[in-house]
Amino acid sequence: MKLVDILLLAQAAPATPQTPNLFMSMMPLIFIFIIFYFLLIRPQQKKAKEHSKLVEGIKTGDAVVTNAGIHGVVTNVKDKTVLIKIADNVKVEFDRAAVVTVIKSPDTEASAA
Repeated sequence: MKLVDILLLAQAAPATPQTPNLFMSMMPLIFIFIIFYFLLIRPQQKKAKEHSKLVEGIKTGDAVVTNAGIHGVVTNVKDKTVLIKIADNVKVEFDRAAVVTVIKSPDTEASAA
């Protein structure tokens, strides 16, 4: 008799499936986005800001290196381009964004010593 009662109770009260919480199901995706932001997006934004400051600070007489690896001295600065002297009587015009590194100009090195 007790076995029959147990079977009847098991059939009478079907288990209600619990719906998963929407927030808890989205939590792994949110966590992955946060990791991507701090490991990929934020450092790239910081690097871009530093590069834009570097490009804005270019002035005549600065020794620079372009993204093509060309070393030279800035002879003229325009709005979007710079004129770089790479050898005697050889001047090449580059986009300002092509400058990767600015080495201190010879004038500032002499005054620092």
